[in-house]
Amino acid sequence: MSATLDLAIDLISRASVTPEDAGCQALMMRRLAALDFRNQPLRFADVDNFWSRRGDSGPLFCFAGHTDVVPTGPKDSWQSDPFRPEIRAGLLYGRGAADMKGSLAAMITATERFVGRHPDHKGSIAFLITSDEEGPSVNGTVKVVETLEARGEKIDWCLVGEPSSNQRLGDTVKNGRRGSLGCVLRVRGIQGHVAYPHLARNPVHQAAPALAELAATEWDQGNAFFPKTTFQISNIHAGTGATNVIPGICEVTFNFRYSTETTHDALRERVEAILDRHGLDYDIEWTLSGLPFLTPRGELVEAAQQAIRRVAGIDSELSTAGGTSDGRFIAPTGAQVLELGPLNATIHKIDECVGVTDLDSLSAMYEGILETLLT
Repeated sequence: MSATLDLAIDLISRASVTPEDAGCQALMMRRLAALDFRNQPLRFADVDNFWSRRGDSGPLFCFAGHTDVVPTGPKDSWQSDPFRPEIRAGLLYGRGAADMKGSLAAMITATERFVGRHPDHKGSIAFLITSDEEGPSVNGTVKVVETLEARGEKIDWCLVGEPSSNQRLGDTVKNGRRGSLGCVLRVRGIQGHVAYPHLARNPVHQAAPALAELAATEWDQGNAFFPKTTFQISNIHAGTGATNVIPGICEVTFNFRYSTETTHDALRERVEAILDRHGLDYDIEWTLSGLPFLTPRGELVEAAQQAIRRVAGIDSELSTAGGTSDGRFIAPTGAQVLELGPLNATIHKIDECVGVTDLDSLSAMYEGILETLLT
């Protein structure tokens, strides 16, 4: 087996269901310590993180990722134990194979080869690793970034190992992400008997026209880098469980994935103006999960596209589609942030897998990026 495959198997074998790390970070830090990286474990609440750096000067290139994985779901639905990696027909199966232990293994082996050939490389290489990406994301990367900012330690280039590829390895890299704004809306009515609606006020009936207007609203047109902002209702709940009772409260959960053509403040103002116009009696709770960010073409994007072209012989596409990633915490510091990783077709699914040869190819791409930026 290749060094990358061997390390990926070792990492997948550790049942690090969020926020557990299950020894993955200790394994990575041992490999990095052998390369003269200075390891700094950073634990916040129940979350393990670490920052590891080789070199003291700039520019600073950082690999970022997470050791935690989502739950497996029913294990008997898997063809093999999700934490006993198995190779079948050229694919490595196991929870976290694609998201993102395969990427972590590729980062480590790429760095080992690069440092072996360039022990006196320019600048610095760092790793920012958390076990809180698949969970609430409140004691992970965001806290590590706060620690770095407090001591003036600035990342210039950051490569996040999220599974960005669609049809083949390297066909897509993410150079930005949309913002995420969540909301819980509670519309108050008056509970009563369904046979006497004149003595009650149905909050579902009152909310429905406002929700229809929100769903039909065009929030922006997007731009050359981002699709237009979207609004989606994910849950509506009302009622006591009895069929003959008009509910007193209707609770609605919805989310915006928004482009750089608007802001979270502007979205809040527009939503609340619509609710007020419909005369609703309501309270509302907003949660900003991440600001939109964009890394334009520059040193990091060019280095990644060159490495992909050399290894895979294809031209990659830049994209800002998909959900959020921990890049949203790093980009506001001024770093160029890019996501490059395996195919995303099986992430979070039963029988998650990654191509065995893709692991070595991904490692070669990461190494090529280091070669371009730090030699």
